[in-house]
Amino acid sequence: MKLGVTEFLGVMLTALVTGVFWGTWFTLTRSLENFPPAEFIHIGKTIIANVAMPMRFIMPFTLLIMLLAIWQCFRVHKTSFYLHQFSFLLMVITLIITVGIEVPIDNQIKTWTENTLPGNWQKLRQTWDAFHTLRTFTSIASLAFFSLGIISRRK
Repeated sequence: MKLGVTEFLGVMLTALVTGVFWGTWFTLTRSLENFPPAEFIHIGKTIIANVAMPMRFIMPFTLLIMLLAIWQCFRVHKTSFYLHQFSFLLMVITLIITVGIEVPIDNQIKTWTENTLPGNWQKLRQTWDAFHTLRTFTSIASLAFFSLGIISRRK
C-alpha cells in the first residue's frame, strides 16, 4: 500500500474515532449531571450498546494503519515520521483511557437500574466524564498531529 493511501485511511479512521468521542462530549457529556438517574442509565446503556462493538474494531485498525504510516515514513520524511509517531502515542493514550477507565465504568452502568444504583454512582459518572473529556482531546490532538504529518511533506 502506498503512503498516500495509508495516510488517507489513517486520517479517516482517526477522524471516526475522534468523532465518536467528540460528538458524545460536545452534545451530551457536558450536561450529564442534569439528567435524572433513570434517564442517565437509559442514555448510558444506549450509547454503550451503539459504540462498544464497532469501536472494538475501529480503534485497533486505526492504530495498525497509523503504525503502517509510521513505518512507511521512516525513510521518506523525518518530520512526518515524528508527527505520525506522536499522533500514534496520543491515540494509544486514548485507548488506555478507554480500556482502563471508561470501559470498566461502562460495564458497571450496563448492570444498573434505577433501583440498583450504587451509592457512588455520581462519583463514577464524574470520573467517566473527566476521563471522557481527556480522551476526547487526546484523540483530537492525535488527528491534528497525524494531519500535520501529511501536510509537512507537502511543503
